[in-house]
Amino acid sequence: MTLKPLFIPLKREHFEAFENGTKTTEFRQYGPRWNERTCVVGRPVVLSLGYGKQRRLEGLITAFSKKPLLKSRCGVLFWTLFGYNAHGPVAEIDIDLQQTIEQRGTGKNES
Repeated sequence: MTLKPLFIPLKREHFEAFENGTKTTEFRQYGPRWNERTCVVGRPVVLSLGYGKQRRLEGLITAFSKKPLLKSRCGVLFWTLFGYNAHGPVAEIDIDLQQTIEQRGTGKNES
């Protein structure tokens, strides 16, 4: 069974960082939407600039980890942004944009 691509809307700065290759990991608060069941390694993803359809990037989840807030690579940032509302663990989702959804299906890996 092929999994439906995971839709990840992003703010412009984060979308452009993925687009230019300076960002490869998305950080979300761990929970019902962002966990081991929804962020399965090998699942296709669609990164979107906001919720519009104009700018989209496709890729695959290459790794997933659940980290305590202050042990995550972005824990301090989460704390700064959300303060006392930042609770629970962080979902760290590694995404490879070099492998498109079509390449995954054919076994090709063109760079």
